[in-house]
Amino acid sequence: MTRVAFLHTGAVVIQPVMDLAREYLPDVTAINYLDDRIVADLGNESTASTVPTRVAALVSAAETAGADVVMLTCSSISELAAPVSRELGIPVLRIDEAMADQAVAEGHRIAVLATLPTTCAPTIRLIEERAALANADPVISSEVVEGAFEAVSHGDRPTHDRLVAAAIERVAADADVIVLAQASMASAAAAADVRVPVLTSLVPGIQRLQETVAAL
Repeated sequence: MTRVAFLHTGAVVIQPVMDLAREYLPDVTAINYLDDRIVADLGNESTASTVPTRVAALVSAAETAGADVVMLTCSSISELAAPVSRELGIPVLRIDEAMADQAVAEGHRIAVLATLPTTCAPTIRLIEERAALANADPVISSEVVEGAFEAVSHGDRPTHDRLVAAAIERVAADADVIVLAQASMASAAAAADVRVPVLTSLVPGIQRLQETVAAL
């Protein structure tokens, strides 16, 4: 049986990822790895340099456990997927790559919303990378939704969703498409009343994983 490993930086995304994995990959065995200090350590000059080695170690552990493919569920570390995959010789996917492709296809003005500063820049670079592959040149804006990450970290999902939904409605007037940079933000999308597409990474990411598994 095919094994898929998910590498998380926050426990809050494990359940929704597992729910989708059961829906789209019912015949796959899923393994979860969590390092819930990565995001905090990325924001600290004295610890940021340890993150690539830690991600590589977790991917290596997944491979040792029999994983055929690994998916990174955190946008803050998505840029490590390619180098770690080359180093270890195992497919390492980014959960937000399919979302970035969709954003580029949806419109010229792309607004990126995140709840962590460490996520904005990697997400913008990912969209730019996918846009270049599609011969597109979008205008990308970004905003960090203050207070939302703190709320969800303390179990206050309603406050998180309210803050993110308000930000979605605020930026929608000047955007063709809105990207929610973190998988943990997906629950806020339905709460916003806007006419432009609001993209999240979970479903398209797992669908792309499904395609990869089918091709193994």
